[in-house]
Amino acid sequence: MPDAPDDLDAPDDLGHVLVIVPTYNERESLPQITARIRASVPFAHILIADDNSPDGTGAIADSLAAADDHIHVMHRAAKAGLGAAYIAGFTWGLERDFDVLVEMDADGSHQPEQLHRLLDALVDADLVLGSRWIAGGGTQNWSKGREVLSKGGNTYARVMLGIPLHDATGGYRAFRARTLRGIDLASVASQGYCFQVDLAWRAVQRGFVVKEVPITFVERAAGTSKMSRAIVVEALWRVTEWGVQSRVNSVRQRLRGGDGS
Repeated sequence: MPDAPDDLDAPDDLGHVLVIVPTYNERESLPQITARIRASVPFAHILIADDNSPDGTGAIADSLAAADDHIHVMHRAAKAGLGAAYIAGFTWGLERDFDVLVEMDADGSHQPEQLHRLLDALVDADLVLGSRWIAGGGTQNWSKGREVLSKGGNTYARVMLGIPLHDATGGYRAFRARTLRGIDLASVASQGYCFQVDLAWRAVQRGFVVKEVPITFVERAAGTSKMSRAIVVEALWRVTEWGVQSRVNSVRQRLRGGDGS
């Protein structure tokens, strides 16, 4: 594996940028998405984190890396969930002194051509979320039901957790390295939508500056969606649990303060 990158020409206020792309059965989309990332942000490195895809995605990733020194591959033993793949990717990047770490799907739903919006906003932020649900954002090829589910879930998270974010479940985001180091990644066990909410909430709780910029989410054209009912249920259950526990802790603190203890 490479040492800390020293050949990048990213803007001085960003430093070294790593785009983490988790894959599982993405052989159709991976060559295209990596080419689009390299064209859109040529100074960035890409880490493909493959969960032992049975369709040969890992071998394709290796061939891409062999042809381009800005592409790297992490082969994981088995499919262990999106959250685990990102945490492994974050750890890989932090160990190699990358300054900015980006989450991006491999299926083209997150448009590399819009990545500059997230990176530009990092100038005075610690975490930038690509948001579908602020002015200028949106989706393509979504059903009305899926749109209602996403908006409703984000509204629920905003109310339950008291976070001023419109799209905490989105997976297109850019972190400063200091943010990831400050939110205790080792204790994160959530997956899917819940994983994204968890990291955003931790950043807000710890006082990091979190911004949202508009992006257009494009429904995948190739491969199979990884979304499932279980992921949605987990997100609802955990957000409820976190919100209730946060309120209980707040009441306890007020009571302790009131009795002078």
